[in-house]
Amino acid sequence: MDEADPRAMGLFFEVFESLPRQGPGNRACARRALDLCRDLPSSPRVLDLGCGTGAQTLHLAEWTSGSILAIDSHPPFVARLQATLAAGGLSPRVEAMVGNMDRLELPAGSFDLVWSEGAFYNIGIDKALGICQGLLRPGGHVAFTDAVWRKEDPPEQVEASFADYPGMGRAEDVLARIEKGGFTLLGHFTLPDEAWWDDFYTPMTRRIEALRQKYAGDEEALGVLDELAREPRMHREYGEWYGYEFFVARRRV
Repeated sequence: MDEADPRAMGLFFEVFESLPRQGPGNRACARRALDLCRDLPSSPRVLDLGCGTGAQTLHLAEWTSGSILAIDSHPPFVARLQATLAAGGLSPRVEAMVGNMDRLELPAGSFDLVWSEGAFYNIGIDKALGICQGLLRPGGHVAFTDAVWRKEDPPEQVEASFADYPGMGRAEDVLARIEKGGFTLLGHFTLPDEAWWDDFYTPMTRRIEALRQKYAGDEEALGVLDELAREPRMHREYGEWYGYEFFVARRRV
């Protein structure tokens, strides 16, 4: 998606703002990752970076009794999460705010867990892990998902679709970066296919079809929607070549 094209970005967010999730993931995967975060305090201080509309934020609020700070750079995502938190009576211990992960003004060593699903690619894993290293207390945890290649030599159209993520590698490459970044791996696993479809691509496809009706006759808008629709179709056809991996690690003391 061309971020310099206001019309394209407007339609992109018109699709994504309404979705249950803004990327692959689900409740079961979040639970599995949290279970790998051994030795968390009984009431941990959690930071959710790139929270989107907060599907995983709400899971973390359900499963932990501490405080959570959820941050995203897109104000409408944050506004939707704030409304959800207020409606659920969670605002006293869960805060959602607008911010950029590479320009955070937060106290060093103030979190027990940094969580981020599908957002580290925006600034690169190495930089993201460096930020986590500074924000985590000694022995604190980081849990994140990232896109990885599952097979060598992907088809040209698949490789082109990840052109905006030049640092994308295999799971083994991410493990090396975790070790180099001062963390000890606690576990990792590949997100199953339902984590792509149930709360992400299926509602995304429905939303795109609804917007086709709204913008019938608007060739520019329909072209943008066609571009967005290529992503789930590509995953259905070529998903064996790439995937999302959940990584959980502990900051070395």
